[in-house]
Amino acid sequence: MYKFVSKSILFFCVLLIVSGCSTKDYKLFQEKEKKDDSAEVVTMITDKEYAKEISFENTISPNDRVSIVVYIQAGVGSQQMSSILTSRNSNSVVKNQDDIGKLVTKEGKVRLPLIGSVKLLGLTEDEAADKIIKEYKKYIRNPYATVEIKNQRVVVIGEVRKPGIVPVTNGTMSIIEAIARSGDLTDFASRTNIKIIRGNLRNPQVRNLDLTDMVAINASSMYLKPNDIIYIQPRKLKGFNKAFNEINPFWNMLSSILDPLNQRKTLIQ
Repeated sequence: MYKFVSKSILFFCVLLIVSGCSTKDYKLFQEKEKKDDSAEVVTMITDKEYAKEISFENTISPNDRVSIVVYIQAGVGSQQMSSILTSRNSNSVVKNQDDIGKLVTKEGKVRLPLIGSVKLLGLTEDEAADKIIKEYKKYIRNPYATVEIKNQRVVVIGEVRKPGIVPVTNGTMSIIEAIARSGDLTDFASRTNIKIIRGNLRNPQVRNLDLTDMVAINASSMYLKPNDIIYIQPRKLKGFNKAFNEINPFWNMLSSILDPLNQRKTLIQ
């Protein structure tokens, strides 16, 4: 009788573990018809598309934060430049305001002293600086301006040690750099099926990347754009580990119940 009960309980526990070991409940951005643990097809990038991504330069968009500094020549014949405008002093109450800059409106404009509202929508940093210089030349002799987009970043979530927002400080960033800045992949991370979500979240462009296959890497692109979302999916092992952790308290309870029975059987024998 004791052997039958033990085998039944063991079978029940194994059944619970197997039935609860799927990772589909932990994966994000799944399509209904593809909710399984199979690897998806790696996204291939043509040479033409890859060339565009290498030469990509971010442009100013609504709700961006831009740092704008305007200089004038300090005197006749002097090479010293003096700042007459800096967006870094827009609010001295806020800590680290140097990194915030001016907010670009939904119309793509920023308001500056003397020249009023300037539309910077769709311009690169250099193009925006040239436009501001042109506007200030109407009122100031030999102005010089710099523009920097302050909120360039990518989002890294999933199986990394430090998920979160990673600033893009060099204009471009590769997925390897983003993962390195996030503390590297965890032991449960899937190296064969990494997703890059780009563009409008209502209709996003999704790329699949396999970091274990050099042929697949050569046929894809590892360059990121600002506001990309990098999602590191979990491996099947995480499902087994989660199921084991969930059933462990129940298993300990059964052991505490069956242990006296086992001791009693031993004494009788």
